[in-house]
Amino acid sequence: MNKPEVVSFFDPDTNTGTHIAIDPETRQCAIIDSVLDYDPASGRTSTDSADKVIAEVKKRGLTVQWVLETHAHADHLSAAPYLKKQLGGDTVIGENIKIVQGVFSDIFNLKDKNTLDGSEFDRLMSEGELFHIGNIEAHAFHTPGHTPACMAWVIGDAVFVGDTIFMPDYGTARCDFPGGDARTLYQSIQKLYELPDETRVFLCHDYLPSEGRTEYQLQTSIGEQKRNNIHVHEGSTEDEFVKMRTERDATLDLPRLILPSVQVNIRAGEMPPAEDNGTSYIKIPINKV
Repeated sequence: MNKPEVVSFFDPDTNTGTHIAIDPETRQCAIIDSVLDYDPASGRTSTDSADKVIAEVKKRGLTVQWVLETHAHADHLSAAPYLKKQLGGDTVIGENIKIVQGVFSDIFNLKDKNTLDGSEFDRLMSEGELFHIGNIEAHAFHTPGHTPACMAWVIGDAVFVGDTIFMPDYGTARCDFPGGDARTLYQSIQKLYELPDETRVFLCHDYLPSEGRTEYQLQTSIGEQKRNNIHVHEGSTEDEFVKMRTERDATLDLPRLILPSVQVNIRAGEMPPAEDNGTSYIKIPINKV
């Protein structure tokens, strides 16, 4: 058995896709790229999105082995601690999260920056590292470019690509965050394109193109990406991509939730340490980001 069953959820507020990858034989599973709902105006969180995932896991009688992150997201907060408390499973991210922690702990001048060392996660994985979801073999697939720590997860005949590529009619991820690099992203995408054409590709986000498609989608294939991705397809050159991506990124606004998201997600979804009044605070650096 090398074909996981995949159940996907879409959060329209952050355009985020969360997936449950299931071994149908053992009923063991992994949850990939979860969402904690957050209202930036009030600073309040809620668990509506995560509760839908929990309800599905319980309805199907699944056992959660892993709570996987493709990277430290800049557009939504992770619900990993809440899911782990409710369902179990180890939190996992790529080992280069330590680089991202260092960059952003300096930007935000975090009081606990000397203890941000990757140990917030249960396990850090390196390129090619093997693990299993039930009887299905999986491995870590390093895809830097959007961030240095981006990790796709190859699970049987499926790959969960995070913010590396989007639907073919929307293209690829931005590369202008600290540590991002368009040339590196192009090379990571070429590496993804070496997977079999029939490999199912599950996305972390979908944004509708300006014209054409009107329904959100979270699944495509390597073959479809190679043929039709508007930014990187067969015949696209690295220099062409770097020029396009650099020029496009210069026009983009920062994600609406980047400041709270990064501070939480580099801590594996935990809130910043509470201050002496028992309250956690999100920092907003002035004229810095």
